[in-house]
Amino acid sequence: MADQSSNSSAREGMVTYCYILLYIALSSGQIFFNKWVLSSKEINFPYPLGLTLLHMVFSSVLCFVLTKVLKILKLEEGMTLEIYTTSVIPIGAMFAMTLWLGNTAYLYISVAFAQMLKAVMPVAVFILGVAAGLEVMSSRMLLIMCVISFGVLVASYGEININWIGVVYQMGGVVGEALRLIFMEILVKRKGLKLNPISMMYYVSPCSALCLLVPWIFLEKPKMDAQGTWSFQPLVLTLNSLCTFALNLSVFLVIQHTSALTIRVAGVVKDWVVVLLSALLFADTKLTIINIFGYAIAIGGVAAYNNFKLKKEASRVSISDDPKSSPIPKASSSQ
Repeated sequence: MADQSSNSSAREGMVTYCYILLYIALSSGQIFFNKWVLSSKEINFPYPLGLTLLHMVFSSVLCFVLTKVLKILKLEEGMTLEIYTTSVIPIGAMFAMTLWLGNTAYLYISVAFAQMLKAVMPVAVFILGVAAGLEVMSSRMLLIMCVISFGVLVASYGEININWIGVVYQMGGVVGEALRLIFMEILVKRKGLKLNPISMMYYVSPCSALCLLVPWIFLEKPKMDAQGTWSFQPLVLTLNSLCTFALNLSVFLVIQHTSALTIRVAGVVKDWVVVLLSALLFADTKLTIINIFGYAIAIGGVAAYNNFKLKKEASRVSISDDPKSSPIPKASSSQ
């Protein structure tokens, strides 16, 4: 009996590790795939707004087919018109902004440097969280934010071919992602609505597509018409969109079998994989000792931030499970 239990645990552990490795592989591969599609002369598709719009349209159609036509996946219940208009639309707009600006940055800076700049994400989330009343400023968190910011500054100082236009685009994407997370905390979690990634994609993707369609018509469509680049390779772009959908599905599988914190830890591992592999795959990536040293400092700060958030969430769960503790309002306990 004990042998069967240990074998079952071992199988579950192997499946979990496979999902984590799948997430790291898909996430890293998608970044490289986007960079290749946007920058290579073979594909000739330097339109990050159009590529992002294609991803959102593809995800919208595929989610509809999987949930409503084939009914392979089930949508979470509880979505109302009021929640959609006040919550999903702002989240979809910020998601569109994040993907658009982040993909545009690949036209100006290397993949490795873009990942280094993304390490400042906890700083943006914390600052906006303090402004929105979701976070409380403390000396420990201030120290962690300073460590992350210092590491990113050192990594930026060590960048050989720095392009400030690309930096602005990447930081804009970071701010957009931070705002999306804040909106999810304020507008979704506090309303008691829990959505798995598939349900979130089903509701958010069409909204993001509409938010991207308007600027695409005015900013990139005239360029595509003038340069005659409508003869792109549909197979490559379809495969790129499918990889994006598979990446979101892998996130769902990892969270289902582990936790959201595991995604954070796996994300740190993925970032290092992307930084190191990009130096081998792309000619525009030239890593320096200062780059790596600064990024290591920033990642150390990110690890401290994740550890702090884990302990904070664990303490909230223990308090809410204590029958002797006073009831906590739902609005303040949902983290």
